[in-house]
Amino acid sequence: MSRIAAAVFVALLAPTACSQEQNPGYTDTPVLPDGFRVHDAMRPRPPAVDPGPGPKVPTPAPKDAIVLFDGTNLDAWQGRKGAAEWKLVEDGAMEVSRTGDIRTRAEFGDCQLHIEWMAPKPKGHSQGRGNSGVFFCGRYEVQVLDSFQNPTYADGQAAAIYGQKPPYVNATRPPGQWNVYDIVFIAPRFAENGEVTSPARLTVIHNGIVAQLDEELLGPTAHKSLPKYRAHAPKGPIKLQDHGNPMRFRNIWVRPLNVERPKAAAKAK
Repeated sequence: MSRIAAAVFVALLAPTACSQEQNPGYTDTPVLPDGFRVHDAMRPRPPAVDPGPGPKVPTPAPKDAIVLFDGTNLDAWQGRKGAAEWKLVEDGAMEVSRTGDIRTRAEFGDCQLHIEWMAPKPKGHSQGRGNSGVFFCGRYEVQVLDSFQNPTYADGQAAAIYGQKPPYVNATRPPGQWNVYDIVFIAPRFAENGEVTSPARLTVIHNGIVAQLDEELLGPTAHKSLPKYRAHAPKGPIKLQDHGNPMRFRNIWVRPLNVERPKAAAKAK
């Protein structure tokens, strides 16, 4: 067999290497408790489910909700160095303007958050297309991404607990339509010595479809790593990420939750 023929034969036997676009993800990141790696390239992607058309008008906020954004101003938000500088645009929305992340001036612990988001005209692929995120206590992220016909690593697509838990399904609407997240966040609890006694938990409803159900977080979310819990205050800001894409957000409101149920009074014997 000639050297050329041998080289061709070996090439045919060798596994084909997928490009980052064909099979985005990593093979050298920390291993999660479920056996997959963080952003595992081989992790199966959730099946796509058509949630129906997006809402044309915002969903009204409950009477007891704290309205964080109604389309008129950014007074409830601040940037890294002062006032939030994202752009106010038509239809009561704000748009990422490459001026950095924004976060709420108020702080929240256990809460119910409603937020609507829209991806722009498709440009790029995987994590470079329609990327943002919603962070609780400034450190626990529910991923925002244009995941409509846009393959990426499973724990980095829309409605994922970033780097930890893929959503059950991919319920993302096409670019130009509004996606809706209804999220319940339960903050972690810590002992006096700083040890975590109850991990953070997240439930995510994406376009009316359950994507995460009372999932325990392994710690703060991060890219290509798995940070451990470090004790922090019971409340923190809600943060929206500026990942460089002109994502739009509207109709953001939050309801602080009291998850402790009343106890019955002791009965006299």
